[in-house]
Amino acid sequence: MAGLTPDIVEVDLLHEMVRPIDYNTDADFIALSFMDYCAPHAYEVAKTFKKRGKTVVAGGKYASTFPEEVFPHMDSVVVGEAEKVWPQVVEDMVNGKLQRVYEAPFAPPLDNIPPPRYDLVEPEYAVPVVTEATRGCKYSCSFCQLTIEHKPYRMRPIEDVIRDLTATEKLPFHKRKMAMLLDNNLGGDIGYAKELLKEVAKLRLWGLGAQFSFDCLHDDMFLDLLVEAHCGMAFIGLESLNEPSLAAVHKKQNKVAEYKELFVKLKERGILTFTGMMLALDEDTPEYYEELPKKLDEIDPSSILLSISIPIPGTPFHQLVESEGRIVDEDLSHYEGDHLVFEPKSVTTEAVFSAFCSINEYFYSWKSILKRWFRFVIKQNKGRNLAYRIIQGMLLSMIFLRLSIFQRDHAQKRVYPMIRTGQDGHISLIQKIKKVKKGTVTFLQG
Repeated sequence: MAGLTPDIVEVDLLHEMVRPIDYNTDADFIALSFMDYCAPHAYEVAKTFKKRGKTVVAGGKYASTFPEEVFPHMDSVVVGEAEKVWPQVVEDMVNGKLQRVYEAPFAPPLDNIPPPRYDLVEPEYAVPVVTEATRGCKYSCSFCQLTIEHKPYRMRPIEDVIRDLTATEKLPFHKRKMAMLLDNNLGGDIGYAKELLKEVAKLRLWGLGAQFSFDCLHDDMFLDLLVEAHCGMAFIGLESLNEPSLAAVHKKQNKVAEYKELFVKLKERGILTFTGMMLALDEDTPEYYEELPKKLDEIDPSSILLSISIPIPGTPFHQLVESEGRIVDEDLSHYEGDHLVFEPKSVTTEAVFSAFCSINEYFYSWKSILKRWFRFVIKQNKGRNLAYRIIQGMLLSMIFLRLSIFQRDHAQKRVYPMIRTGQDGHISLIQKIKKVKKGTVTFLQG
């Protein structure tokens, strides 16, 4: 967004998870980008700024999906992908001609996108070099926000992605050497992904992070090219170890029987895995929850992002749950994966939270953390340069420990306060829940 902004204004960028909003800013215009569960907080932010005479514009996933919900709170709303319309929005703001809505073309080509303004990224970010190579996903998992308005899978010119990864002259040297490709599914076109990774390898990064689907791991050349590009961490949607649960959400690319083998492939190549995993899917059973800790040990992911399944408004999953009258909480700020906002189909609410606690306490105990770290270290292929292996090992060990501690602490601070255990050992929900506001991205231009 900052890279797209005409130079008729100055730009400041603020992420609220890193530092609080400065409501006394001298900026003339405020642009807010937020996800669905952050929308109630974003409305309060907009209200505060508007009282101070600021012009407030909204964009992002939620504003694009439900503009009619956002309109009453903002001076203007940008609907869709901003590249083709944002420069005009800025021109209109400065010239006093701001329109109520700007609608971007549907699924435009991804060429001629300027590089990110890394000089504006929060200095606390350990990895400020983040860009995307593709948009969309070829799969249609029913819980995924991408299914609200399905768009074709698109790829950026490889030379543009490489330009983004090297437009880092204003960053400290050590921060230029770590990067993240924040795609929904880098391997949606495996041929493109391979060609891109060949070019990324020439940059000699210290470490690269990427996100892709499990089916990509069957392609050994893709995995070897990840190694050549110095990929050290991969985010993959594990979602469930229960085949019926995967089938119910149309996660056809995942096969539970393959999990262990595919995780071994990544460990052998020195690639940490950070895997999303959900509870309260419709085909979950009490027996499945009882077996989960043991099953996780068997497949051995490095880290899991454990969450309660979210019926994101507009998705097929939400439509199903709503049509069956199972929505019990319509507070959008609770749709973040820490709250259970609907009645599960085959398990009780108490069983979901009990499973969450038992899995988190088992998987992120110090004993389990150290066992997984040891298995990761000894499994790696020893054929690479020794100096590189030592440096990479130290870096990945630090990331592994920080990820593990963060996930453990997040659960203890955000999910555990909603639960209390009685003397009889049964778990019940605390009715009064403290709302925590987080995650709104505020983009300021003055």
